[in-house]
Amino acid sequence: MARPLRVGIQLPEVERDVRWPEYLTMARAAERAGFDSVWLGDHLLYRGDGRPERGPWEAWTLLAALAASTERVELGPLVACLGFHPPGLIAKMAATVHEVSGGRFVLGVGAGWNEAEFRAFGVPFDHRAARFEEAFAIVRGLLAGERVTLEGRFWSARDAVLLPRPVRRPPLMVGSSGDRILRAALPHVDAWNAWFDLYGNTPDGFAAESARITEAAERLAVDPARIRRSACVLTRLDRRALERPIPEGIPPLEGTPERIAGGLRAFAEAGADEVILVVVPITERSILQLEEVLAILEA
Repeated sequence: MARPLRVGIQLPEVERDVRWPEYLTMARAAERAGFDSVWLGDHLLYRGDGRPERGPWEAWTLLAALAASTERVELGPLVACLGFHPPGLIAKMAATVHEVSGGRFVLGVGAGWNEAEFRAFGVPFDHRAARFEEAFAIVRGLLAGERVTLEGRFWSARDAVLLPRPVRRPPLMVGSSGDRILRAALPHVDAWNAWFDLYGNTPDGFAAESARITEAAERLAVDPARIRRSACVLTRLDRRALERPIPEGIPPLEGTPERIAGGLRAFAEAGADEVILVVVPITERSILQLEEVLAILEA
């Protein structure tokens, strides 16, 4: 029996200092365990939150390496900040990783939120919605095989085209609840993703946010049924693990494999087509433990 929903997992970001061999081991373990997808956060630096400075490896480089090192799982950024790079370059990177992966790449996009990393790396933090609108128009047009000319306030393209041409456009997913971002993205994306703190990490909370997406799509004359719903779910396997503090008021999904599987089924009943597990702790051992959860979902 097929699982009622797709299950992905986010690989480490800044939980601890993780090097390439461990990323490779975890991605391959996720593939063997039966996960449908693996994801990487697209961030540059965290500071000013009362914790030590932390920074991840550059996401696109890691995604290309993982694309060449896996065979079955989908992979993508959760989500790519369109403000970090010129949009034409983002389209080129996405098309290249899609090619390397054999068509397994999913382009998640957003406008960014962490002001500290924008400032530290010299990236403008102002007018993020307007910058997203222009960048997304260029990215989606190029990935669709179009020649793109756009003279915007913040971004521009002049008869730009992707060569070699992608065999097909990678799926697009928006990770935002902002009204302007949704207006720009929903007519064109294949999926919408919600981080766990947006909806409280509960099926009811996710259903309420998903209903907002349905209403927004209907206002734009977009068929809501064609937008897949994706939920990041905070999942704790060890209460002693301190690598990711649990936000106050956000109950993690935890307990026996049967309990976790039941919690994920509840998300499917709430309208999720996909869950992406944000796991505490995120290690190879945790990934292997979750294989039992995936087996229960398939039973």
